[in-house]
Amino acid sequence: MDKKETKIIKLKHLFIQNKKMIGIQFYPDKIVQLAVKSLNGIKWSEKYGLAYVVNNKENIDQIFNIFRGIAWVNTNKFFLNKPLKKENKNLCLDWYRNKPNSSNNSKCPENYLQKLELKHYAYNTAKVYIYMFEKFIAFYSNTNLMEINETDIRHYISTLSKENKSKSFLNQMINSIKFYYEIVEGMPNRFYEIERPIKETKLPKIISLEEIKAIIDNTNNIKHKCIVSLMYSAGLRRSELLNLKTTDIDSKRMIISIKHAKGNKERLTILSKTILTDLRLYFIKWKPKEYLFEGPNYTKYSSSSVLKIVKNAALKANIRKTVTPHMLRHSFATHLLENGTDLRYIQVLLGHSSSKTTEIYTHVAINNLKTIKSPLD
Repeated sequence: MDKKETKIIKLKHLFIQNKKMIGIQFYPDKIVQLAVKSLNGIKWSEKYGLAYVVNNKENIDQIFNIFRGIAWVNTNKFFLNKPLKKENKNLCLDWYRNKPNSSNNSKCPENYLQKLELKHYAYNTAKVYIYMFEKFIAFYSNTNLMEINETDIRHYISTLSKENKSKSFLNQMINSIKFYYEIVEGMPNRFYEIERPIKETKLPKIISLEEIKAIIDNTNNIKHKCIVSLMYSAGLRRSELLNLKTTDIDSKRMIISIKHAKGNKERLTILSKTILTDLRLYFIKWKPKEYLFEGPNYTKYSSSSVLKIVKNAALKANIRKTVTPHMLRHSFATHLLENGTDLRYIQVLLGHSSSKTTEIYTHVAINNLKTIKSPLD
């Protein structure tokens, strides 16, 4: 049966009188209406403007059987088909379970933690979700979570917005709330009408190649020099640099293996010949054991130390703008684009899933602007 020629009904999740229900959305049609009325236990909700039945396997089977040959059953907002995040196999949230909490009312529920673990979420994502959902629970501490509706969530998001929380913060909060109702409670897109703040499109901040070289020249020692040089020359995020192990540097193939990228994806990036020379000098002097850059007692180097290295070197180089580690990555991508590197290759080197993310650098690359003469000239 061709979907274009057939009638369509949509299934949606509802929660009525403390029970999970199957909402049935359909457009006026006599045959469809008769089929809906023939469902056992069918009721009408004035609040949602939907027909509904109790959410159980028998009713799901009943819907598919009755509407077979009559209408196509759209379940896009009903069934969740997200795969497990197989790359995150070792998430353990016992640190949170064992954490003392002054108020049990705002403690993230156990089924929330279990689902994060079972779905193999990345540690940082899980940590943010737990932090956000704790705040949500505390706000509605006297309300049963399953009784909270879209109006309540809108009110909470509006309250946060009035507190001047960033759009990123608001989006993360919505994600943590939807995770509970959609993933934990198994009601995908129950709150499908919750409005998200429109993301601002900010251009990446970059610095020139001359400024990059000045920063590298003003580092304190060979270790600091390698840290700054590697982030720029390979387009690394700070976390990726810190997770690099000595075995990730392949001098024969002149590549670097990034095994703990954003989203726990893996990728390869380029190894500069200049950096390789400095790295060999660094290896002889510092003798790292496991991680490429290590702190005291061979522990992983700290994120704050990397930030200090970059900022201090930039100050010594008399660069007045605030320079951050991520600006080195932005500059790497922009300079490659200005030198004629294909955008698709830059996307691969940066580890972007979508080419749209990489295309932002076309707005800051100035090689084409240089060919345009100002009317004043």
